[in-house]
Amino acid sequence: MRYLSLDWIDAMSASVAGNSTLQGLATDLTFGVTQVVNDGPEGNILYHLQLKDGTASFGAGAAPAEDIRMEQSWDTAVGVATHRIPAQEVFVQGLVTITGDIQKLMGADPVFAALNDAFAAVRDVTTYE
Repeated sequence: MRYLSLDWIDAMSASVAGNSTLQGLATDLTFGVTQVVNDGPEGNILYHLQLKDGTASFGAGAAPAEDIRMEQSWDTAVGVATHRIPAQEVFVQGLVTITGDIQKLMGADPVFAALNDAFAAVRDVTTYE
């Protein structure tokens, strides 16, 4: 399935729902992040990760309770997803625009580590064309 397609978002949704670490983090954290990826094969894509009230969810569109919004190009998103570009490098090079509660983002390392595990579950069946 193609990266960021609706099929991919559905697969990620299932992976996040089954990730016990993310579900556990959602009992103590409330965090919503929206990703905007511009100029992809299917146009501009919005998807989100929401941790709230003991549930972690992933889906299409903006986070219901958005704390952070990250916007980047398709090429940057693919580069990070395929590990061609280190995630830290996109920040250093200004390849991603971040708006919202930056303090919440700074404390979200455990969330992104667990999300990486959820990505790993669908990585082998994902194409990046």
